[in-house]
Order: sequence, then C-alpha cells, then structure tokens
Amino acid sequence: MDGTDANRRSCSKAETEPLQAVGPAGDNDSQGSPAGNDRVTLKKEIGLLSACAIIIGNIIGSGIFISPKGVLEHAGSVGLSLIVWVLGGGICALGSMCYAELGVTIPKSGGDYSYVTEIFGGLVGFLLLWSAVLIMYPTTLAVIALTFSNYVLQPAFQDCVPPYMATRLLSTICILFLTWVNCSSVRWATRIQDVFTVAKLLALGLIIVVGLVQICRGYGDNLVPSVAFEFLKEPSVGQVALAFLQASFAFSGWNFLNYVTEEVVEPRKNLPRAIYISIPLVTLVYTLTNIAYFSSMTPEELLASNAVAVTFGEKLLGMFSWVMPISVALSTFGGINGYLFTSSRLCFSGAREGHLPYLLAMIHLKNCTPIPALLLCCIATIFILCIGETHNLINYVSFINYLSYGVTIAALLYLRWKKPNIMRPIKVNLLIPISYMVFWAVLLGFSMYSEPVVCGLGMVIMLTGVPVYFLGVVWKNKPKWVYSTLERVTYVGQKLCYVVFPQDDPLELVPLAPSKATL
Repeated sequence: MDGTDANRRSCSKAETEPLQAVGPAGDNDSQGSPAGNDRVTLKKEIGLLSACAIIIGNIIGSGIFISPKGVLEHAGSVGLSLIVWVLGGGICALGSMCYAELGVTIPKSGGDYSYVTEIFGGLVGFLLLWSAVLIMYPTTLAVIALTFSNYVLQPAFQDCVPPYMATRLLSTICILFLTWVNCSSVRWATRIQDVFTVAKLLALGLIIVVGLVQICRGYGDNLVPSVAFEFLKEPSVGQVALAFLQASFAFSGWNFLNYVTEEVVEPRKNLPRAIYISIPLVTLVYTLTNIAYFSSMTPEELLASNAVAVTFGEKLLGMFSWVMPISVALSTFGGINGYLFTSSRLCFSGAREGHLPYLLAMIHLKNCTPIPALLLCCIATIFILCIGETHNLINYVSFINYLSYGVTIAALLYLRWKKPNIMRPIKVNLLIPISYMVFWAVLLGFSMYSEPVVCGLGMVIMLTGVPVYFLGVVWKNKPKWVYSTLERVTYVGQKLCYVVFPQDDPLELVPLAPSKATL
C-alpha cells in the first residue's frame, strides 16, 4: 500500500521543481514559502459554531424537501412516517456518538475512510473511498444542485417544469462558483456555511411556525392518532426499511465534521460538542417540519406534490408563497457548499494515504486549500449532472451510505477488542455501537430483500474498486512509462494549481497512543 512517505519519495522532483517554476521570484518569507516560519498546512479555523454549522448545513440540504414523499410512500401512513423520522434521528445520534469516539481516538481528516483504513487496512478503506468518490458524493451534490436550480427557476416557470438545460446550466454555475470560493479561502467557505445554515434554519422555522398556527386553529386532523395511523397501504417490514433509507438521505451528512478533524480548533472538545448539539437539533427540526406539512396537506396531496415546500407555501402563504422557493434555494446553496468542503477533504485524505493520485494530497501554497481535490469533486459532480436524471440514484446513495456506516461502527468494535488500552478521550458505552449494528443489519437485510436490484447494484459499484485497488495500489512494479506519466501530470498540476504537499506538525501526529490510565 502506497503511503505518503513513499509517494513523496517517488515524486520529489515533481514536488520541488514547480516551487521553483511558479513560486514568487525572490519571495522566501513566511507568506507561503515552506522556508518561512509558517508551515504550509491545513489551518485550524473551524471553531464550535462553524463545526455545528458544518454538521447542520450538510444534513439540512435538499433532503427535507425531497424525502418526506418517499418516507410516506413506503411507511403507508402519517403516524408511521413521523415515527420513522424520529427514530431516524435517534439512530443518527447513536452513530454520531460512536463517530465522536473514533474522531478523537484517530484524529485524522477523512472520516469513515481514515478510520476503516487505520483499523481494517487498505482494501476495505479503498472500497469506501471508491464508492464515495465515484457515486455517493457527486450524486448527492448533483441532486442538491438540481433542487437548488429547480426552486430558483420555479417563479419563472410557474405553470410548467423548468427546462432541462436551464436547470443543468444554473446547477453548474452554482457548483463552479462555490468551488472557486472553497479554493480561495477556508474562512470564506466556513462563513458562507455559517450564514446559510442560519438562513435554512429560519426557512424551516417559518414552515414550523405556520404549521403550528394551523394546528392551533384546529386544522390538524391528519395528526389525530385515529387518522394518522390509517394506512394507505399495509406496509411490510421491507417497506418500512426502505422508508428508513429514504429518511437516511435527509439525515446524511451527520458524520461530515469527521472529514475535517484536522481543521477543527481543539477537536477533542469541539468535535463531540458539535455532534451532541447538532443531531438533536436537526431531529427536532425535521420532525416539526413534517408535522407542519401534515397540518395543511393530506397524505394524498403530499404524495402528488413534486415540491412539498412550494405546495405548502401556495396553500398557506398566499401572496407570500414566493418565500418558500427562495428559502429552499438558500438551504440547498449552503448544502452544496458544505458537501464540497467536506468531500474534497475525503479525496485529500485518500491521496495522502496513497489510494488516489498524490496530486490530490497537495494544498495551495498561500491559501492552504486542497485545490486539486476540490476540482475533482467539481468535475465529477458536473459529469453526473450531464449524464441525465439523478433522483433515481437516491436509493443507491442511501444504501452505500448505510453500508459504510455499518463497516465503520464494526471497526470501532474491532478496535475495542484488539487495542483496549489505547488513549480514548471519549469512550461510549458498548451497548451504543452494538445497538447501532443490530439496527444496521436488520435495515440492510430487509432492504436487500425488498429491493434486491438497487442494493445489488450498490454492492457492484463498491466491488468494482477491488481490481482498481490491486492494479493501482498493490501493484508496485508498474512500467516506467506509467510513473513518468504520473510524474509529468503531477508536475503540470502543481504548476497550474500552485500546490505542494502540506507540512505535518509532528506534535499532532500521535495516533493510537497507549493510555497510561486503566480503561
């Protein structure tokens, strides 16, 4: 398995020559040069507020405006769908506690991928990385971007669906703009995340307040237990499992702060605090939002709607119904920014471990942003946008998401068994990961039984990474022309992007250290 040190040795020429070619003439001070006092590294600029904004901003994107229809369709009744939303948040809370332990035990950016690679080895970690880079994050970004463009264009095309090319063009412009912002400054990206997280909470707050007013006025008939549990169709256990998968799309992103651990200020304190604040808040907001929807819409109306929030606004806000498309646009814009920020760090971490081209492990000499990784995420998302409809891939994304969650929690249990005495600033009760694993196994088992094609294709997508891993990572004695081509591509990429390998702080690299205390 190619590690960072091996990569650096193999590309020493590619790393040093671009610095001479593109570095400022005679500039060898601390403003960006490695010879200066400041290290070229990812900066710790994410405090507790920004950490909460990253989690909330990544979770609350397009899912709450898309998934209610899918959850209700599979659950079969209003009451059961609300139970699915509450339990979905509870399961995320269990998982987030486990991720908090992993995040402070293995303080590396990259989330699931970094933990699984550290514990289970390169192949399993690469398969998670492969499925995430190939399908999961580009598809999720594409879905959110299309939701953004559809809601922005909705006022201009009130009586028809916005044109195909118009939605794709606006989505592409949005992704390109936010990629430029993330390439320019970490601080700009986190400020956008802070502002738009507040905006999307205000938007959902408006829906909740209007819905509660409706209930107080006596319009909550759909929420009366005797009515709420009238099933449109009798759901099987498999259908309930699919309802959870639909809800999981809306909750996806709860683990994204773990992808940027190295940029969090005091991660051992702020990582768990941000998780414990954000997950309960999002669960409460999602549950109240669905209650608000059902306060004014019958199940049949919700299932017939292609834009739940717009239908809600048209029914209750009258001349101010335009507020809802704008609110959803703000929500999805912040979601795109958050996904770009965190998914690029996954590519960065994968390249640093030698599982992706090492150009992706480099950061800008002055801005300290992973520009090559950001550009890869941008290009992959635009490609998904261009090949056609993406909404049908939500079930694939949800299945791969849950699969990666389960493997990561299994890694936590394995680490507890193999290395019981390592330093764990946070150590959750063993019942928490076990409970999560039981739920995970039941959910995926019934999902595979109900939708074998969807889940089978998800497995196939992940397993296509096996030959790629052995050819690209394990096979060391490749022909010389392969290495010379990679070196030239890296050389050109460094010159174009003005990037170098980050300089690690040896004081921060203390992974899996034995604990002096008895645990």
